[in-house]
Amino acid sequence: MRGSLAALVVVAGAVGGGPAVAERIGNPVAEFAGLDKITGRIISFDVYIDETVQFGALQVTPRVCYTRPQTEAPQTDAFVEVDEITLNRKVKRLFTGWMFAASPGLHAVDHAVYDVWLTDCKASSPVAPPAKR
Repeated sequence: MRGSLAALVVVAGAVGGGPAVAERIGNPVAEFAGLDKITGRIISFDVYIDETVQFGALQVTPRVCYTRPQTEAPQTDAFVEVDEITLNRKVKRLFTGWMFAASPGLHAVDHAVYDVWLTDCKASSPVAPPAKR
């Protein structure tokens, strides 16, 4: 009896040995919020993956945007590149890295005039995809 109970525990541990990890869901659209510190306006804008949208003097390009299934705790993150177009028309990289929607202050772009942060990753957008414009 003890031997079969020990074997059952070993088998159960081998089958369900660790916590189940849900796969990340890749999304074609990243949603950002942008603050213009001069006007005090906050706008929301969608950007398709590997496309660039200009917000003020900043160019925002998401490379990937991940969410988790609805059965998991929310976790939305994106790998983003943000460039600044300077007054003499040069492109200056301000940010390359991961942004997390749950912690916008952790890896947001804090510029002298503009702030940009990730708010969501989406499967679609009311904005037409670049190839269909």
